[in-house]
Formats: sequence, C-alpha cells, structure tokens
Amino acid sequence: MLSLVTTPQDLDDRFRETLAALPAVARRRDPADPVSDDAPLTGAQVLDLFDAQVTSRQLDLAGRWLRSFGEGFYTIGSAGHEGNAAVAAALRPTDPALLHYRSGAFYCVRAAQAVVGPASTADPESPKSVPQGSVPPGSVSPDPAQPTERSTDPERLDDPERSTDPEPTDLQPTGAEPPIGGFAPYADAARDVLRGMVASSQEPIAGGRHKVFGRADLAIVPTTSTIASHLPRAVGMGLAVERLRRLDSAGRRTGAGARVGSGSAAPWPPDAIVVCSFGDASVNHASATAAFNTAGWYDHAGLRIPVLFVCEDNGLGISVRSPEGWVEATLRARPGIRYFSADGADPVRTYEVAAEAAAWVRRNRRPAVLHLRTVRLMGHAGADAESAYRAPAELTEDLERDPVVATARLLVDAGVATGEELLARYDETGWQVRRLAEEVLGEPKLASAADVVSALAPRRPVRVARAVADAAAQASGPGAGARAEAFGGKPPELAGPMTLAQSINAALADGMLDHPQMAVFGEDVAAKGGVYGVTKGLRDRFGAARVFDTLLDETSVLGLGLGAGLAGMLPVPEIQYLAYLHNAEDQLRGEAATMQFFSRGAFRNPMVVRVAGLAYQEGFGGHFHNDNSVAVLRDVPGLVVAVPARPDDAAPMLRTCLASAAVDGSVCVFVEPIALYHTRDLYADGDGEWMAGYPEPGAWVAGHVPIGRARVYRVGSADDLTIITFGNGVRMSLRAAAALAEEGVGTRVVDLRWLAPLPVADIIRESSATGRVLVVDETRRSGGVGEGVIAALVDAGYVGAARRVAAVDSFVPLGPAARQVLVSAEAITDGARTLLAR
Repeated sequence: MLSLVTTPQDLDDRFRETLAALPAVARRRDPADPVSDDAPLTGAQVLDLFDAQVTSRQLDLAGRWLRSFGEGFYTIGSAGHEGNAAVAAALRPTDPALLHYRSGAFYCVRAAQAVVGPASTADPESPKSVPQGSVPPGSVSPDPAQPTERSTDPERLDDPERSTDPEPTDLQPTGAEPPIGGFAPYADAARDVLRGMVASSQEPIAGGRHKVFGRADLAIVPTTSTIASHLPRAVGMGLAVERLRRLDSAGRRTGAGARVGSGSAAPWPPDAIVVCSFGDASVNHASATAAFNTAGWYDHAGLRIPVLFVCEDNGLGISVRSPEGWVEATLRARPGIRYFSADGADPVRTYEVAAEAAAWVRRNRRPAVLHLRTVRLMGHAGADAESAYRAPAELTEDLERDPVVATARLLVDAGVATGEELLARYDETGWQVRRLAEEVLGEPKLASAADVVSALAPRRPVRVARAVADAAAQASGPGAGARAEAFGGKPPELAGPMTLAQSINAALADGMLDHPQMAVFGEDVAAKGGVYGVTKGLRDRFGAARVFDTLLDETSVLGLGLGAGLAGMLPVPEIQYLAYLHNAEDQLRGEAATMQFFSRGAFRNPMVVRVAGLAYQEGFGGHFHNDNSVAVLRDVPGLVVAVPARPDDAAPMLRTCLASAAVDGSVCVFVEPIALYHTRDLYADGDGEWMAGYPEPGAWVAGHVPIGRARVYRVGSADDLTIITFGNGVRMSLRAAAALAEEGVGTRVVDLRWLAPLPVADIIRESSATGRVLVVDETRRSGGVGEGVIAALVDAGYVGAARRVAAVDSFVPLGPAARQVLVSAEAITDGARTLLAR
C-alpha cells in the first residue's frame, strides 16, 4: 500500500485549497487554440507545462518524504522556480544546457522533448513516445527566423504579418476531460531525479555519485556547483560552438558546419545556443563576474558567444537577502550582454520573453541574460527553518506567487480545464512519483571504492601509445609536406640542440598539426609568443583562430578551456605563472576534474593546461613569479600533473598529455620550470649539456613517455645512494651527484617527471636498489611532493634509510634572500653525506 505524501503538509494543503476554490469553467476552450488572446501558447501546451511543473513539485515532496526515513540524501528542490519549464519550452532540445539545482521543471520539459531514445535506463530498448498534448521538439520552441514574441524593445523580433489568434470556441461541455498527457511524458525525468535522490547506481548521469541534472541525450551538462563556477564553462562552450561552426577539420574557415578531430561531428548543431542557469545570490560570486565580463569583453571585441544566462531570482541566498533592485541593476550594467526579464509566475509571458531572448541570441550569436523572478517555497533545503529569518507575511506573499498555482489559474480562467481536473492530475502525478520513489529505493548503490572511482579518470596507456604512434606515422608520411611547410622547410629535428622552451614550442607545433581541433590560448601567447617566448611563431603558423590571446583572468582562461573541451576541441590554455593559478583553481578541481566523475564519461573536458612555474628565476623574483607550491594540484583526484625538466623529456611528455586528453579525456597540468626554459649548461658554462636534439617522428614511438613513469640517471657505480627529485631539482641533483662521484659515491638520480600520478613502482625499485634515499623537493616541506614520496616508500614497506631536503615553509622572497629558503646543490650534497654517514 502506497503511503500518503506527508511533507511539507502546508504547501500541499495550500495548493489543494486554492485549486478547490477556483471558479467553475463557464465555457470550454479548444485546447488547440491560444490559451488567451494573442498568446504564443495553446491551451494544450500550457497544460503540458502545468504537468511538468506538477511533476517537479511532486518530486520535491517525494524528496522530503524519502529524507524523513533516511532513504533520501538530497532535499534542495525546485518549488517556486517551476516557471523555468516555460524557459525550457522556448529552447530547442539540442541547445546545450548547464542547469543549477532548482531546475526540476526545466529538466522535465527537456526530457519530454526527447522523442527518440530509450524510455528509461532500466529498459534501454524501449522507444519513447510523445502522447497527445505533450511538448515534442519544435512544437513550442519558435523558429528564430519567424519569432512569435511581443516586445517594446527597438530590436524586437515581431512578425508584422502574424494573423490574429482565433476566438475560443465552446467545443466541450463543462466537466469534459481535458487533453491527455499528464505524467507519462515526464516519467523518465522523474525516475532520473528520484534515482539521484536515493543515490542509485542506476541514475543515468552520475550513477549515484551526486544528485545532478544531466543527460547526454538531452544535451544537459551536469553541474555540481551550488554557486557559479559553471558559468565560465558556459562562456567557453559558447565561444567553441561559434568557432567550430566556422572551421572545418583542418582549421580552415568554411560556410559549412564544424567538424573536429578525425571527422567526428561537433556535438551540437551549428546554430545551437548555450543556456546556463543560476541563482540571484550567485551574481555576486567571482566566477559569475568573470563569466559576464568575459562574455562582454569578447562581444565588445567583435567575437560572438551565443550564450543565454538565466538568473532565477528568488531574492535569497539561503538566508541572505539580495538587496531590492540589486540583481536587476547588476545584470543590466553588464556591457555587451543583452538584458531580458520576466515573472516566473506568468508562464505565457515567461515563455514569450524566453523565446524572444533565445531567438535574439541564436540570430545574433551574442550573449544575453534572462532575469526570471521567482519565489522560494519550502526553504533552501529540508533542514532550513525559514521562520528563523523570514516574517510570516513574507512567506504568505511567496505562497500567493506559487507558479504552479498561477498556471492552474490560467488554465481554469481560459476554460481549458477545471480546478477539479487539475487537482486530479496533481494527485495522479503524486501517486506515480511516489510509486517510482518506492521502486528506486531497492536499486543498488555504489558498493566499493572501485565502483566510485571507476569513472574518475580512465587510463588507457596502450591506446595513448598507439595515438602517439599514429601521430608519428602521420608526421613522417601523409603529413610530412604540411609539417615541412609549418616549420618553414626546416623541421625541428634539423635545428640542432634545443632548450626546454624551444622543445616545448616545437612539440606544440607538432601537436597542432596532429590535432586539428587543438587551440592554444592565454594571456600574451599569440602576438608576443608568451612572456618567455614559448609560443613564439605559433599564431603565424596556425592562425588567430587556433592561437589567440585572452583577457587577463585565469578563471576565464580555464573556463574557456573547459567549454571548448566539452564542445569537442582540444584546448591548451596557458596560465602565465603558477601563482596566478590559485585564484582560479576551482575551475580545475570543481569543474574540470569532476566532469567525467559525475557523468560516467558521458561528458568530458579534455585539456592540457600549460603553467609556467616553480622558483629559481634569476633577476626576476618575488612569490608571484617564483611559486614553488603544487600541493593544490596534487590533491585533485584524477588530475595528471607533469613537470618536464629537460628538453628531451618535454616534447614526449607533452605528446603524451595531448594524446591522453584526446583518447581518455584527461585533464593534464603541464608545469614548466621557468628557470630551466633557456638553460643550456649543466656542469660548467658552455658545456651545453642541458640542451638536447628534437627527435624526428620516426623516433617518437621509441621515446614515448607513459604517464607515471620516471627517468633514472646513473652517476658512477649508482650503487650507494638514490636521489628522488623533479624539475629544478634534477639539474641540482645531477650536479651534486657529480661532486659525490669525485668522493667515490655512486648515485641514482630519479626524475619523477609526473607528480600525479606518482611513479610509485619506479620509486620503490630505485630506492630498494641502494637502501639509501634522499628526497630532493623544491616545493615546501609541508604539503610538498616529498611527503608523497616518503609515504609511498612507507606504504611499500621500504626499510632502508631516507631523508628529505626541501624548501622552507615560506613564500619566495625577492632577490638574493630567496636562496635562504630554497633548496641548493650544496644542501643536496650535505644531505647526501649525512645520509651516507648513518
């Protein structure tokens, strides 16, 4: 026996009382007619929106019910925001959407628009059907070439030839059944949401890892942020959608649609727009400010970004009020972003304005914001007692603006349905939602750590190695002519020994040739060629569409990369200095690294982030240009962190990162030691031993560097001491090893190369070979890489001697004072002697 919905009783009771008090329908209106004079929606379409809103409301009630006996784990609902159903109806189902957590009604409508595909994840072979009166693709969404909007804006999109809507006709007697539809079109969406609430492993997008709105077949990208960190990604998606529609697979401009990679189609239609929703409190967040500013900046520069931001404004951020008028003033003031507004309690006007906004963005390929005024019912979440910070009169006022009641009142006033009929639909939907809730309760949960992390960061090293081999075959075969042309007739393998910077530059060029969808961008990377010249000449070779400067904001740089990767590109953004990454690190942690984890690989954002970092710069210091901390990177699950020390490692490691991003969707951070960019010598001035030749394509396979494999240098007998290090520490340790060799000490110098994942097997093998380990860590003693190395030794049962030489827990000061806190070759030598004396 199904039990009754019990919470929150007051909202349910109020809804029932209001519908029961609605006046009787004097005359029926044909549901196929406009719901009111000149309305852009028919009665049947508004009834569909009502059913979507009711489904969302019943899901909120079910979430509270599940939580009441410990079977539900998420109670943030959409009650009061159901007006976003009309926003979904005004868009195309192929418009990618990034939705915040009050988007239940939007999700229901989008699911009903998907007329092709499985009916549920439980029955993948069952086709969907669209009952009469539901919202199939195109039935509500307007054609941007012939919009149906009404606007007083000077750039209105009205059709002057539009005919007058017919008068309603009396085709049905009072009490007759309204059009069918009801819950059926929204059953799949309801099941998805309920599975997320109970953390079912059969939930279609995150598989029980989180409750999100997302499904690949619905073009809904999951967002896990409760604030605004998904907005920069939305801007990146918009920029990528517009760029891809103008480029063919070779990077040339074309009038046709975009193709990326090896002939794979772009994920969305060329005229798609990106929609991104968020709450009013989020307009104050730095990520939102970055996104608005970037969209406006590009618009001002003449570049097109077709993004529709939807700010759902209920006036509250948990308990903190948005000052009256602040949200509108803030959104209106954003340069380059067109402002639209509507009341979410008016479904017809919301649809009308949303359709106008979507058509404007689609036609002009420019950003806009829809300011949708909503209310918040049932508090922020299940544990939120609104009475502690809101007056009873204010709560009552919000109840009066209940959008589901408003839609019901419209339907009754129009003669489409009676209050009793709508209440019957409400109860039927409630019963169906409760039935589904009890059904999904018995579904399996994630039962092991392996299950949880299986979608985190897939690693297929054989396929990555094969991709490198394919690139080599292409570069030496069919692509040899294009490669020779790109390098001006002198390929890098003929240029003689190279520095680290030169090797990276050549590898980037080869990467651009191998990956037509690859783009290099960041601050100063194009015309200037980077602060250190690492990207010099790339724009001239590959054009401004593939190598371009961005505005000076790291959050936006990474956001552009996130969106571009999601859209099918292979982005290689540059962060100018490691210290600058910290103000944008959540774009890596909360957005980039979580995408595959929370979508089970249905979505991915491949990316190789180049970061100039670490310390030891001569003549240009201070902690913002000499940052020796990578702890924030090593802490991110699934993130690949590479640190090339030598030119002959840099190129193969970069090729590996690009291949891993393309094959596995990996997010890689390529930390380039600034102090080694232009270093030429190792032991003595003029010896040139820190330079290396660039390998010809035929040698790429033999020189392939898999992720998580170290490099070992043997000095002397190599039997007495193992030094484990990376980056600048490699050069210093080799110099120290040479000094120790003169004293008869044989040393193995292990260059980790990969800080995440650490090359644990290599660490254990090389440490066990000597029984004495000196960890040379140029990062700080607390939270540094050395801690991870020592922990790996302990976990493996290593019983030999071990010691660390690490930087002091300090920021790097300016000038000669830096030497007081950083590791030196002398400190390494002294540490080795102390260890050997034990």
